[in-house]
Amino acid sequence: MAETFESQSSYQQLQAINDALSSGMYVHVRKMLHHMPAPDVAFLLESTPAKSRAVLWQLIDPEFHGDVLEELSEDVRNGIIRQMVPEKLADALEDMDTDDLAELLRGLPDTIFQQVLHSMDEQDRVRAEQALSFGEGTAGSIMNTDTITLRPEVTVDVILRYLRLKGEVPEDTDAFYVVNRHDKLIGIVPVIRLLTSTSDMTVEELMDEDAETIPVDMPESEVAKLFERYNWISAPVVDSEDRLLGRITIDDVVDIIREEAEHSMMSMAGLDDEEDTFAPVMKSTGRRSIWLGVNLVTALLAAMVSDLFEATLSQLAVLAILNTIVPSMGGVAGNQTLTLVIRGMALGHVSPSNSRWLVSKELAIGALNGVIWAVLIAGVVAIWKQDLMLGAIIAFAMMVNMLAAGLAGATLPLLMKKLKIDPALAGSVILTTITDVVGIFAFLGTATLLMMP
Repeated sequence: MAETFESQSSYQQLQAINDALSSGMYVHVRKMLHHMPAPDVAFLLESTPAKSRAVLWQLIDPEFHGDVLEELSEDVRNGIIRQMVPEKLADALEDMDTDDLAELLRGLPDTIFQQVLHSMDEQDRVRAEQALSFGEGTAGSIMNTDTITLRPEVTVDVILRYLRLKGEVPEDTDAFYVVNRHDKLIGIVPVIRLLTSTSDMTVEELMDEDAETIPVDMPESEVAKLFERYNWISAPVVDSEDRLLGRITIDDVVDIIREEAEHSMMSMAGLDDEEDTFAPVMKSTGRRSIWLGVNLVTALLAAMVSDLFEATLSQLAVLAILNTIVPSMGGVAGNQTLTLVIRGMALGHVSPSNSRWLVSKELAIGALNGVIWAVLIAGVVAIWKQDLMLGAIIAFAMMVNMLAAGLAGATLPLLMKKLKIDPALAGSVILTTITDVVGIFAFLGTATLLMMP
């Protein structure tokens, strides 16, 4: 039964469990959940409405609660935690990795956090306090302390006998760390080198002394870039005095990369990247209404600009027909530039040393695009409406708005980063406002000057 269930796709697993729940086959559901890996159980919980999710959680073996909590998104995890008594939650956190423990505890309301901390035994409490001592979003907050350290004078034979006695090594171990008596990192020994060396060689003879290390206060986004650049599997984390504190492994970095990608994608729509797909209606409505309100304000601002030219629009109805073309083209061009710059910033390609060149490049692209599409739209409008003046006016407005779109798309992310505002979250809204206002004003303003009696 276990093999059959594990061979099913995630969709089939979800359907099978939902069918069993609907039929009241709770014992059968419990057995199915027992044979599923923690990531799959977490996926099922995230793919289930809140009412069924509560039932599923009760059917999961309490021994695996910690493993499942590690895999859940923040919003879903917090919803489950609110239903748990502090003592049960403390038991679930007992064997959790240090980095996951810190992330989970940081997301708890202060009252629940204090209750959970009080329910822990002394060893887990110390471990939790140590994990929380590092700043959120830094290398220290995502590192694990499960490292194997070696002394430089120890031989390969002693190390191999120790490993056989221990019977296991931490996951994703590709190197052992060499420290002195003050825990200062002095080198690393790759596992493959240890296994292929003669038994009488010492660690000092095998170790690399110039190994790359990660400062404990380095932002996690920078850590991810280093792993991507150098294809690391793991890397040691040190303090300001080069004392070994722990290590970061590739699985943690993959999580960071995925979270950043989700954050960028969801932020473009004004949504929280941790939002629960099956959250209650009122909760989801409240979150989404914030950015819908912001968008309404910006739309009203563009409408107010159009209202300034009400007399012009009432006398020249053709302008109302063409009025959406220039803002639309500017919005698309600006968002292309905005997306490109945000991507460059995320990859670390954009810096103060090259930002001025980048802005100049996007201005040049805006000017060239402006000329191309201004000539094209001028010809189309002049032939369509049999009016050369109208074609010239829309061409001028297109040129102005393309330049504004290129300038805004390139400078907005740089400016917002300096102001500590996420450009992925607010950049598109502000950019659209700029291109709408500039486009409408350039088109209707020029038409008013040149075509009104």
